[in-house]
Amino acid sequence: MRKALVLVVVIGLVITVPWSVGAQAPDHVKVRLDWLIRGNHAPFFVAQEKGYFRNEGIVVDRIDKGNGSVNTMTLVGSGQYEFGFGDLPTLATARAKGVPVTSLVVVNQQSPLAMIALKGTGLRAPKDLEGKVVGIQPSGSTYIFYLAFLKANKIDRSKITEATIPVPYENFLLTRKVQVIPGYIDAEIPELEAKAGGPGSLEIVLGAKYGYNGYGSGMLTSDRMIKEHPDLVRRFTRAYVRGFQDVTRNIREAADILAKYNPEVAEKKDVMMEQLAADMQFTFFSTDTKAHGLGWQSLPRWKYTIDILRDQGVITAALRPDDVFTNAFLR
Repeated sequence: MRKALVLVVVIGLVITVPWSVGAQAPDHVKVRLDWLIRGNHAPFFVAQEKGYFRNEGIVVDRIDKGNGSVNTMTLVGSGQYEFGFGDLPTLATARAKGVPVTSLVVVNQQSPLAMIALKGTGLRAPKDLEGKVVGIQPSGSTYIFYLAFLKANKIDRSKITEATIPVPYENFLLTRKVQVIPGYIDAEIPELEAKAGGPGSLEIVLGAKYGYNGYGSGMLTSDRMIKEHPDLVRRFTRAYVRGFQDVTRNIREAADILAKYNPEVAEKKDVMMEQLAADMQFTFFSTDTKAHGLGWQSLPRWKYTIDILRDQGVITAALRPDDVFTNAFLR
């Protein structure tokens, strides 16, 4: 009898000890990015590398590259991915069309979009676009920026020669088939500089300095996730923001981690660092982040962003600014 009792106790310990230390089955999630790997994707990979997701009881099964923010919104909104990263004006546009996505963290507090030309083109201010050949893709975030930038600076569009070009369209600039393109200071510009002769080889007119002050990109999820799994959303956001904080403290380490998880950019670590350096200088921080911490979102800034889209006719349906974001998981 004693032998049987010992056996039962031992079996009981083997079965119950893991639960007694809170070993609950982890939550598995997938993440969808907006495009190929660039610097501002680093918080996901830093949080993964340093175990921040694991410490929150989360297993990130995949961080998939994307093919545009529009598709990212659709895939996250439909539940094929639990979390995503993309252009926030595009998120507002998708929301107005019934895609149930919500912004959780603003990564680019200032828009990183700019008008870009090769050195010697004569692009020093918005008015210099007149008389130039501008390469555009009439859809997506860069086109919305382009139209809003023209309106904000009272530029006569009829004085610009517009050439419709496919993405990626950097080579059209490098081969001088067009004179100017819209692009991101934390994406295309470091890539272009690396091919055009290094720092100083481009002329850049930053939208945020000339009347275009909407939000850039951020981390997002679906309304269903917020409603049905709020604790998971909170834990994921907490781990992500820890990764984001580490990125701002050490961009070299962030570039190394990006290269470790994405071998295709291993030879471009310097470009990744330049992208992050641009974000550190222009987009990661604001008066809101100074007051509330990284990633914070404000109602007035969201209203401004939506108003830009409405002015351009991109959003025609009713859309309240507080429908597209929440700070609840940052607190």
